[in-house]
Amino acid sequence: QMESAEMERTTADIEDTWTSMATIGFSQTNQAAYAGPGRWNDPDMLVIGKLGWGPRLRPTRLTPNEQYSHVSLWCLLAAPLLIGCDLAQLDDFTRGLLANDEVIEVNQDPLGHQATRTAKQGQTEVWAKAMEDGSHAVGLFNRGEIPAPATYTWADEGGASARSVRDLWRQQDVGSFTNSFTAEVPRHGCVLVRVR
Repeated sequence: QMESAEMERTTADIEDTWTSMATIGFSQTNQAAYAGPGRWNDPDMLVIGKLGWGPRLRPTRLTPNEQYSHVSLWCLLAAPLLIGCDLAQLDDFTRGLLANDEVIEVNQDPLGHQATRTAKQGQTEVWAKAMEDGSHAVGLFNRGEIPAPATYTWADEGGASARSVRDLWRQQDVGSFTNSFTAEVPRHGCVLVRVR
């Protein structure tokens, strides 16, 4: 009897470098139509924490900002969160990346939508994902080498009005904004918010 798989690799193997992770993650927008409950696109494992085999474990080569971008993008993509590090040697930073319930909720949303790129300007990109409760999870990313502003506009989700914005990594409400939300994004970093 043949078993059917519920996920499909969409990329070559990932490495724990910014170039590898960004090339894989930011190339997934055309895969969104194929994602949903029971059919998940898999851009390969998360390369955070201590990686390797046996006694030769080493810390990921991704910077903290790059790790925030990595986990944020994989959650927005509704990707399987396959953990590639040694769970017995989690440090506090890696544990925080894996245990933020508001970030994981973006990945596990029952609607099962995969985010798509809604804006790109220079080295910044904005990716948005419709959530089951009518809100949108939004990642503002900076692929460049210096801090830069990125903006998400409500036109991306069907109209201009006041919306509340919550920073998911900090688990803090940012405030109410009309028409758009702009954040300064660090080098190779991300600001992950939920817009209601």
